[in-house]
Amino acid sequence: MPILRKMVGFVMTTDPERAKAFYGGVLGFKLVSDDPFAIAFDANGTMLRVTKAKEFTPAAHTILGWQVDDIHQALNKLVTAGVVFERYPGLPQDKDGICTFPGAAYVAWFKDPEGNVLSISQHLAASS
Repeated sequence: MPILRKMVGFVMTTDPERAKAFYGGVLGFKLVSDDPFAIAFDANGTMLRVTKAKEFTPAAHTILGWQVDDIHQALNKLVTAGVVFERYPGLPQDKDGICTFPGAAYVAWFKDPEGNVLSISQHLAASS
């Protein structure tokens, strides 16, 4: 049996109510608990802990990402929910912000209310 069994994801927030609305309402994750230290969500089988902080500076890179079956469908649903996708100069992104990488990988990035960079991705080679 492996020692490391199940991953837990962590992000930070200085505004717990806004984080609950985003991760629970916009992204649709089930709220599991809310205590003085963190808000926990079931992110489709992975625990996501949104740690409460007085202050922090978000990383300039992707900290969490979710693999999807159809990136165009997922992107459209998120846009309908109010998510704005990022554009990065120098990356081959289409009109929707989806970047195509070698090996049939598609990625699109967005930020949570705190500025944490998140992504969705579709990996065609892995799904065949």
